[in-house]
Amino acid sequence: MLDTLLINADQALRTLSGGARANRASPAQPELGATALSASQKRLSGALMRVNHVGEVCAQALYQSQALGTRDPALRRDLQQAADEEIDHLAWTAERLKALNSHASWLNPLWYAGAFSLGLLAGRAGDRWSLGFVAETERQVARHLASHLARLPTEDHASRAIVAQMHADEVRHSEQAEAAGAHRLPPPVRGLMRVAAKVMTTTAHYI
Repeated sequence: MLDTLLINADQALRTLSGGARANRASPAQPELGATALSASQKRLSGALMRVNHVGEVCAQALYQSQALGTRDPALRRDLQQAADEEIDHLAWTAERLKALNSHASWLNPLWYAGAFSLGLLAGRAGDRWSLGFVAETERQVARHLASHLARLPTEDHASRAIVAQMHADEVRHSEQAEAAGAHRLPPPVRGLMRVAAKVMTTTAHYI
């Protein structure tokens, strides 16, 4: 248990300190950033990528806490594998924020703590409900990323490439959770998740 707690503490520090390193090359290859963006386009892209970065901070907290809560070794491995892929997203969005001369959300520790708590609650509800939480979260994230593809400046090819790959990964994570036996969450729970996500994304857009 002590080892597990230390590992999770280390992961939290890496997530919040910007120490995450991607295993896959970023979709934002250098040639995609060749097009010059105006100041207003950079501000918009920076705000949207900050929101996406917050989503990846929360994803790390959710997957780590849900892996901590399950007693099924196979499910724990699946959750950890998904978390590893989300680390790529975390690193990619952080790199893109720097390229846009923008910054991560100042409230990231708060978002991480809240998501970790929700993940623990989902894990205690049972594996199928925990998987249902994963599936619904990833569905909502995929819709959110699709909306960002519609809002990002057409000229910002680098950001658009990152978001497109993230969208594909999130859809796959949702499908994998459903295939593993996820329960469909009740409508009130799905609605509360949408409200919480709206508060988070609206705040992170600016702070």
